[in-house]
Amino acid sequence: MEDIPNMNGFIETVQLKGLTISLIASGDHTEIIHHKLQPNTRWALEPEEGWEALEYLFVISGMLKLKTNDGFVVFKAGDSFHRSPVKEHYVFQSIEETEFLYVSSQPVFHRYSQITRNLMNLVISIEEKDGYTGDHCARISRLSMLVGEALGLGSKQLLRLNMASFFHDLGKVKIPQEILQKPGKLTNQEWEIMKRHSIYGREILEETKLPFLMSAGIVVEQHHERYDGKGYPYGLANDEIEVEASIISVVDSYDAITTDRPYHKGKTKEEAIVEIERCRGTMYDPIIVDTFLSLRDRI
Repeated sequence: MEDIPNMNGFIETVQLKGLTISLIASGDHTEIIHHKLQPNTRWALEPEEGWEALEYLFVISGMLKLKTNDGFVVFKAGDSFHRSPVKEHYVFQSIEETEFLYVSSQPVFHRYSQITRNLMNLVISIEEKDGYTGDHCARISRLSMLVGEALGLGSKQLLRLNMASFFHDLGKVKIPQEILQKPGKLTNQEWEIMKRHSIYGREILEETKLPFLMSAGIVVEQHHERYDGKGYPYGLANDEIEVEASIISVVDSYDAITTDRPYHKGKTKEEAIVEIERCRGTMYDPIIVDTFLSLRDRI
């Protein structure tokens, strides 16, 4: 955290990838928090039991789009949005670099900033463990959200998908480095250890005690399950697998096929698409594959 002095004391600022939040004023339980979002960054409001605050945002610059049942609503500079209290999930996405003020009638910043710090620490722990994973997670998140939106997922599912897709490899922080970065084929014993990373990911997210991360942990645990029931860790099949996990499975495979790794050179986009199509209905949910392939021009 970085403290920036102003006339009234200090503005508290917390940064996460793509997002900077600053508490600029507070009093009588009301807080005004400045947000700066980089392009294609998502920000959400979600209901919480016992939370009765008025929550209001005012766009200063840039543009936000909000997922609705009928598509998207765009908020430009000068537009505002409020709910009292929030009873649904709302997922906003910055179309370009965007700044907005968020006002809450109940104190939220210190809890909010702690959540941000927790997320930042999780991101750092992934990147320190495996340099490949940092960019990989960002790509998986971007492509997963494209597929989720094309499928018409609701705001609550999109929020869970956004979190789970970014943190899907989090459990690798518990995998020994010599296994994680081994250039050759893993032994059977090493492979069994590697397969535990999806379970570890759920456990780490559950330890945060944050409801939206705990929910994402269920998806993280399932992202290596297969449509035909031959995946891991539990051999789930078809509709037993959360749709968000099925999306990540396809996107994760595509990225793995097209990315250079110590043990193989990445293939072309066209070769990856052929491989994804070949596994339609076995490894991957056919509907997810069809939706993914319909977006090939945006991949």
